[in-house]
Amino acid sequence: MSDWAVILGSSSGFGAATARALAKKGINIYGIHLDRRGAMESIEQLIADLKSEGVEVIFNNMSATDEEKRKNVIAELSGKGDVQVKILMHSLAFGALKPIFAEEPGLCLSQRQIEMTLDVMASSILYWAQDLFFAGLLKKGSHIFSMTSSGGHRQWKSYGAVSAAKAALESYCRQLAVELCPHGISSNAIQAGVTDTPALRKIPGSDQMLEYAVKLNPGGRLTLPDDVAQTIALLGLSEGTWLTGNTIRVDGGEDIMG
Repeated sequence: MSDWAVILGSSSGFGAATARALAKKGINIYGIHLDRRGAMESIEQLIADLKSEGVEVIFNNMSATDEEKRKNVIAELSGKGDVQVKILMHSLAFGALKPIFAEEPGLCLSQRQIEMTLDVMASSILYWAQDLFFAGLLKKGSHIFSMTSSGGHRQWKSYGAVSAAKAALESYCRQLAVELCPHGISSNAIQAGVTDTPALRKIPGSDQMLEYAVKLNPGGRLTLPDDVAQTIALLGLSEGTWLTGNTIRVDGGEDIMG
């Protein structure tokens, strides 16, 4: 049986770091990402680096919320024979960063933007988990991880839609834990500390957020993508799935200081 990791949001930040960590452990990587042409050079380098570890690597530039494309990915994996998706990682960071109220209605969050943010950053984990499970790819010993943040229970201007999505994502992970525990499959959310990633840089006021996090963190530094990657590799490559339904802080103690 060949072990695979399906990483939603694989081209940078937490997803890319986790792909690297898992490839070094001999795990095949199926990466889902949505990037413009300008990012492809760095993505091709990432793919080459992963392949140099002697594992099979497939990257698919697509929307993770496209149902037909999702089913095609799962069919492709199923066609490889005796496959287990050892790790499903949800690290999608694509949401509307606008306030609920602004100087004029056109500058505020719209219904479409709120629903899109919730669909991409939260609900999509359910659809991937369902399809992988019913295809027989999530098996006993498989692990599901989602990426959340303290923004799931704290507010930041223009972060309202994403904050709500993070809270929903954590809830969905708990629900997956309850329903998949009888099958020996775990589900946990990873709450990373403030990390200097492309996604964070899109948040208005991110410079102040980074500066404050360094001062607040007991370790005196920001969380790194590799901190998260090593945690996922440690937990996700084990056969133990009794640790489930948690929001696990990987932040050097940052959140308990705020």
